[in-house]
Amino acid sequence: MSNLAKALKDPVEQAEGTEIKPQYLEALHLVERLHRRLLDVIKDEFERRGRDDVNSVQALLIYNIGDKELTASELRTRGYYLGSNVSYNVKKLVEMGYLHHARSRVDRRSVRISLTEKGRDIHDMVRSLYEKHSRTIQPIGGISDEDFERLNTALNRLERFWTDQIRYRL
Repeated sequence: MSNLAKALKDPVEQAEGTEIKPQYLEALHLVERLHRRLLDVIKDEFERRGRDDVNSVQALLIYNIGDKELTASELRTRGYYLGSNVSYNVKKLVEMGYLHHARSRVDRRSVRISLTEKGRDIHDMVRSLYEKHSRTIQPIGGISDEDFERLNTALNRLERFWTDQIRYRL
């Protein structure tokens, strides 16, 4: 019997006898904490530069839009936005002049958003922060390219696992 078949046969029984449960739970907490910490790092960078006009969630949203033109629903479905109030932040960023907001020529019900020059400045600040991190993470943080390859492989598998849980109602 395959591992998948065994796991699906009685998942509760399998979970009680396995050693992976503590590591899985630790990974869940780390994923949550790391996202919050990333927002803290972005907030700190903006404070160092004397910028308090956008918050870290909005800065990350702007960064993820980049050169693309998207709808608010595309922001959510593509995983570019992790908050529940994307409409609120998009509205605020439009009002503050960081995003263009225009009706789609094809579907007049749909609103397309893209960065203004002011938004590109925020995007560039986050990009430069990430570039600095990519240069310094190995010598200072002790994390190698190989470590990131393994980490990214594991995180992609976890994402696929969670997606399958939803899609196939496992």
